[in-house]
Amino acid sequence: MFSGGLIPTYLIVHFTGLLNTIWALVIPGAAGIWNCVLMLNFFRSLPKEMEEAAIVDGANHWDLLLRIILPVSKPVLATVALFVIIGHWNAWFDGMIYMRTMSNRPLQTYLQSLLTIDLAMIGDFRTQELAARMTTTKTLRAAMVFVTALPIMSVYPFLQKHFTKGLVLGSVKG
Repeated sequence: MFSGGLIPTYLIVHFTGLLNTIWALVIPGAAGIWNCVLMLNFFRSLPKEMEEAAIVDGANHWDLLLRIILPVSKPVLATVALFVIIGHWNAWFDGMIYMRTMSNRPLQTYLQSLLTIDLAMIGDFRTQELAARMTTTKTLRAAMVFVTALPIMSVYPFLQKHFTKGLVLGSVKG
């Protein structure tokens, strides 16, 4: 349930030669154990009768996977996809430690560095200029929140239809 930690992960990324590449951001968080446990529990909860009925009807293992298991597991796949997408989108610190050049850093890391620089600059102004600058800082923060939330808000409607459908409703009659 826990990762190896920051230093071992950095050393693995460094020694595999992935520093300053997009793969340094993708691979370490690609298959989290929580997502595996979530999917494992979902697959264990599927009724065995569905598999047995498909086998009796003449389905082989590939037919069973592609025509029975995969369509029924769309809700858990959509959930895990959303967790992974949000996790990668919010990971601003990964871009800071794995990317050496500013041009390769992800948007979240860039926005965080802009906010940090702006807050450091505010401390240098006099009180009159600070009062005039606070509105700009609030506007900048609001724009950052909007830019940060927009891609996730645009992905969620496409995944929402899989959340609202029943998992195995009507598949097995008791």
